[in-house]
Amino acid sequence: MKFFNNKLKGIITLIAVLIGMNVCAQDDYAYIVKVGDQAPDFETTTPDGQKVKLSDLKGKVVMLQFTASWCSVCRKEMPHIESEIWNKHKDNPDFALFGVDLDEPADKVAAFAEQIPVSYPLLVDPKGAVFYQYAEKGAGVTRNVIIDKKGKIVFLSRLFKQEEFDEMKNKIEKLLNE
Repeated sequence: MKFFNNKLKGIITLIAVLIGMNVCAQDDYAYIVKVGDQAPDFETTTPDGQKVKLSDLKGKVVMLQFTASWCSVCRKEMPHIESEIWNKHKDNPDFALFGVDLDEPADKVAAFAEQIPVSYPLLVDPKGAVFYQYAEKGAGVTRNVIIDKKGKIVFLSRLFKQEEFDEMKNKIEKLLNE
């Protein structure tokens, strides 16, 4: 009986550890970066070939919105980004917003922006070169990264959750007022 009790305690402990690991995995949203990290630099282009390099945006509050045309949650979130963030801050010289389209050709990225529609710039991300500096291989795309004027990551989100989205908007507002 003592052997059985010890085995049962071991199994219960293992289950608790596995549940804890799952909760941690959900909490970090499969990012390989974290709040407080320097944002990994990258260089890519818009569908029409304009070069964008993250390090050239230092001094601005930057929002990166990772997306793809096949992503239904992205399609749900993008109109909110357009109306509640981009339209509010697009004329602010201290703000930059880019949608980073995961591994789709430039013509498809341009068509996607028109379909939604969004007017903020989308970037092509061949083979996920940008995305995989921020998130694990195989991680879902609906995610946002907010970077402060010094180039540090200050906010990470995943999927579209209204409460988290509102928190992100407040964070952007606060950073722009600093």
